[in-house]
Formats: sequence, C-alpha cells, structure tokens
Amino acid sequence: MRQTILRYIEANSPRFLDELFALLRIPSVSADKQHGADMLRAAAYWKDSLLASGADRAEVCPTDGHPVVYGEKIIDPQKPTVLVYAHYDVMPVDPVELWLSPPFEPVVRDGKIYARGADDDKGQGFMHAKAFEAMVRTGTLPCNVKFMIEGEEEIGSGSLVPWCRANKARLCADIIVVSDTGMIAPDVPSITAGLRGLSYVEVEVTGANRDLHSGLYGGAVANPINVLCRMIAALHDADGRITIPGFYDDVEALSPAERARLARAPFSPEAYREALDIDAVEGEKDYSTPERTGIRPALDVNGIWGGYTEEGTKTVIPSKAFAKLSMRLVPNQNWQRVIDLFTAYFEHLAPASVKVQVRPSHGGPPYVSPTDSAAYRAAEKALTETFGVAPVPFRSGGSIPIIATFEEVLGIKSILLGFGLSSDAIHSPNENYPLWNFYKGIETIPLFYKYFTELSMEAGG
Repeated sequence: MRQTILRYIEANSPRFLDELFALLRIPSVSADKQHGADMLRAAAYWKDSLLASGADRAEVCPTDGHPVVYGEKIIDPQKPTVLVYAHYDVMPVDPVELWLSPPFEPVVRDGKIYARGADDDKGQGFMHAKAFEAMVRTGTLPCNVKFMIEGEEEIGSGSLVPWCRANKARLCADIIVVSDTGMIAPDVPSITAGLRGLSYVEVEVTGANRDLHSGLYGGAVANPINVLCRMIAALHDADGRITIPGFYDDVEALSPAERARLARAPFSPEAYREALDIDAVEGEKDYSTPERTGIRPALDVNGIWGGYTEEGTKTVIPSKAFAKLSMRLVPNQNWQRVIDLFTAYFEHLAPASVKVQVRPSHGGPPYVSPTDSAAYRAAEKALTETFGVAPVPFRSGGSIPIIATFEEVLGIKSILLGFGLSSDAIHSPNENYPLWNFYKGIETIPLFYKYFTELSMEAGG
C-alpha cells in the first residue's frame, strides 16, 4: 500500500500544492467579523475539495456562527469508520509588518510553505483530504471516512458543540483523527498523548471617569495601567507558581515513573534557547521546560493596552486599562471553575482606587489520549513504517478545547496525529509548514487507516 500511495503522491504533488495554496489565499480569520464572506468561501472550498477527492457527499452546514463542512464516504457499514476533524479558520495576522511576505499570498522559501494557516490548520487538515483522495483513486481505502471541518477553532468552537449534539447520529464513528498538533523534531516522529485545557479572560481596570492630565493629577489619582501591571505581577510568586487560591487543587500530580517516561522524549535546552534567541528560560521551580509546557498549568498575558500609544506624546493618566489573559490547564482542572477562581482573586487584588471587571471569553478542558488503544497502536505502526523509527508519546502545551468535548458529546476518543514543528511559527508572523512534512503526512495517514482497520476488525472479530 505504501508504495502505491507514494507513486500517487509523486504524480500529483504539484497539484496538491496548488490546491492548498488556493485555500491559503482565503483570509478566513474567524475572530474578525469583516471576514465573514471569506469564512463562507473557505467552507465552500473545503466542500468542493472533499467532493473532488472522492467523497460521496459533502455539504456546508449552517450554524449560529461560522458553518461546519461535513463530508463522507461509506464503503461498507460493517467496517470501521474514521472521523477526520480539522478547522478552516486561522488566527489574525498582526503584526503584519513582521511578515516577510504577505500572509495570504503563500510562497515556498527554503523548502517551507509560508502563509497564515500553512500549518494551523489548513496545511495539516488538507493532508487528510489528499490522503483520502490517494486511497480512493488507488482503490486502497480500507474503511469508511467522515469529515468534520469547522470554522471556529481559533475562537473556542462555540457553534460546533450544539451542531455535534444535533448531528450525533451521522457523526457516529470509531475514532476521531486530528492533525492539529506537532512532532518533536523532523527526525523524531511523535504522537500527542495529551493537550492542555484553556481558560481565556479579558480584564478591564477603570480609574477616574475620564482621562486626566498627568501633571495636574499624577501622583494623586490611581493610574489604571500602573494598577493593572501590579495586579498581573501578583498572579505569580518568586518560584513561578500561580498565586490564585485553589488554582492547583485539582492539578494531576504525575508519579516519578510517569515523569521519567515522558522525559525520554529528546530535548535540547541549548537548541531550545537558540531557536528562540533567549539566554535563559523561566517557569515553575523544580520542573523541566517540557514539563512546564506539557504537564503543568500556566498563566500568561496575551495582550495589554491603555492610554496613548500613537506616535509622539500625550501626557495623560488613562481612565481605563485592559488585558487579555489565558490559562493553560492540565488534567482534572475545570476551565469554568478556573475562570471563577481567577475572577474572585483578581477582584480581591484590586485596590479601592479602581474598579475591575473580568469578562470570560472561552475555554475548554484538557485531554489525555490512551496509549493502549487500537488507534494509538495504528498510529505507532504507521509512523514507524514511514519514518523508520518508533514514535515517542508526549504531552503538548497547546489546547484544542473541542477534543475533550467530542468525547463528552459524541462518546468518541481522538488520536492526535500531527506533523507540525515548533519552528512553524503558528499564531505568529511568518507561519510556515515544511513541504517534507506536508507530503510525509499524506504518506502516513493511509497507513494509519490500514492498521486501524486491521486492529479494529481483529478486536471485533
């Protein structure tokens, strides 16, 4: 099967890239209402791509927000069914001036595709469409396939949850496969065995009822920016621990044996620092960098603003200051409870000289994937065959909030089979995706289908 797929990829690789580029040119930024029409275009493009790749049916399904694209090919109801999840929305491109080429005009430089969404998640999602096409066209598709492509992953998947509840019957499957994660290194295949959860909030600090002259009022009236900075600084102690009371109550404590197993994944502190151009790392005391990003929670400011920030000077004490903060969560932490804990503590930190408002945005629970399932073993066999070495399980610091919800709402486990790299700059200027990874994913995915079908049917028969 592998050689058949490889020949198909070789014969069609230029077309695959052209089709991906057409998708990347659509500025489907879900967070920006000005891109509503682009979201519809991206959804229609996915529907047409699934039909062209061999789906029996595909449709753009309306929701209260951005639409969901659904497609399927049922070859035999008695065979296993794989449900592919991906998302067609992308992050905003700011600061656009830092891009070396326009973010929605994809180019290949030094063997990498540069564009917003090149990795997250258009490039990785499109691998599945082309792997599916390769199996259909070569007569090697071993099982049923369904696709669920959403447009709100980057803003919390709010419309997908009710859509899944309403469409639970037709989403029936044996496994959900997701390629919205990464690999440890180009020569170190890996399977993401866990994702951190997310709680996201925006805070507003208000002082006086208007902006004030900093000469006439400076030193006598609270400056909301100064106060906000002090409050944010108080959210961590000197050891890097989050100070919110009750925050760690539900945090899963891994045993020394589990920590040792996860530590087998290769990691170079020197290469890590060099890649980021930093002299030292920071984080919670007594934990390694991979542990800080994989098995421990975190709290970070994602944006902060207030006052006058344009060119020149304006001597004011602003009336208001704002910040956006995200908290990455680990197993057993409830994202809604964490927002409640944050809100109570942040309000407690506020001095009487200001008023504070916390506005919850979105979030989702963490997820841990079992490593003894048929899906994990199938992914392990597929990666071993295409890379020549066995993959390493690891826990990712990122979040895909909808994954845990799938299990709750649909009752289906997920396998996280990603091919991205930490150097791909997702969510940042100059996002990229190596061509080698794109084609390696298309090569590997059909083998996952093959081995998952075999292992599932052996277990069932």
